[in-house]
Amino acid sequence: MRGDDIGLLGATGAVGVAAAQRLAGLGSALRLGGRDLRRATGVAHALPGPATAARVDLTDEASLAAFCRGCRVVVNCAGPSYRVLDRVARAALLAGADYVDAAGDAPVGRLLAADPPAGEQSVVLSAGASPGLTGLLPRLLTTDGPLRHLDVFAGGPARSTHVAAVDTLLTRGREFGLPGAEWRDGRIREGALPGLDAVTLPGFPGPVTARPFLSVESQRLARSADVDRLRAYTVFAGERIPDLLAQAWADGRPVEEYAAALAAAADEEVAEHGQGFTLLAAARRPPGRPGPVRVLLTSPDPSALSGAVVALTVRAVLAGGAPPGVRHAADVLDPHACLTALRADPAVSLLELD
Repeated sequence: MRGDDIGLLGATGAVGVAAAQRLAGLGSALRLGGRDLRRATGVAHALPGPATAARVDLTDEASLAAFCRGCRVVVNCAGPSYRVLDRVARAALLAGADYVDAAGDAPVGRLLAADPPAGEQSVVLSAGASPGLTGLLPRLLTTDGPLRHLDVFAGGPARSTHVAAVDTLLTRGREFGLPGAEWRDGRIREGALPGLDAVTLPGFPGPVTARPFLSVESQRLARSADVDRLRAYTVFAGERIPDLLAQAWADGRPVEEYAAALAAAADEEVAEHGQGFTLLAAARRPPGRPGPVRVLLTSPDPSALSGAVVALTVRAVLAGGAPPGVRHAADVLDPHACLTALRADPAVSLLELD
């Protein structure tokens, strides 16, 4: 039976803490779940609104069921996503709760589509910075009509745990996207784009390395926005991480063997350049069609930014803004309302629409 609490799993991680801070005081009690009860209790005690803590083992069906029971919505900020998959979503839905996942994206959507859950609950995936904002904020440029051309650049130096590094290494294959591809004239054109080296982009500190990657999120954006040509790039502070990823994906060894090296490279980039996330979307409109042509967001803390998007998504679900079924945050959230909310959020240092 559906309850009133907001259940938040992964509450002691950076994304979970940021989400909890933004969800506190909504009128619903927060139920914070994590592997370490002491840490979860500390997070709960630091919040301004009512919150309790519970130890939860995501691999234990009974533990998950007990946590989800009595929740209005269950939020997952725990990882790694390649292990969580649809496990938490199904536990939440069985308990009668709606579900929001900071990650999820195509793998979870595919599993839920293959065995659709019964009921009228809402499932919202990809409620983070990327995927999430990378599919949402470019829509600010599409509300005044179709675009001829849209370029999206996203990334920056960010710390990585071993688990997060494995997640990154496993995001390959058509289920996630296509390197070197672009969207043009209603279809995917594979191998169409080269990488960009030592390129200077607005909002990114210094010359950066940009690798074309047409993610499934970018493909959804291109279809829904009726863009003639869309190019999407993942941006790195230098060449170490993209070279390491290319090597890991090419040599046939288990990608997990590269996780330590990838996490170390990420930490080296942060030490050298500082941590940050930038999203730049630039458009070209048909002649005579006025409207904004650029959106630029910068954040000093990618995890806190993802937590802010999680909280905005939960608010939308509680307000009835997510119809029953499986959707993605970029398709549920209102981009203009999010623009206003994010401009006031401490995780955002700059957000321009011009």
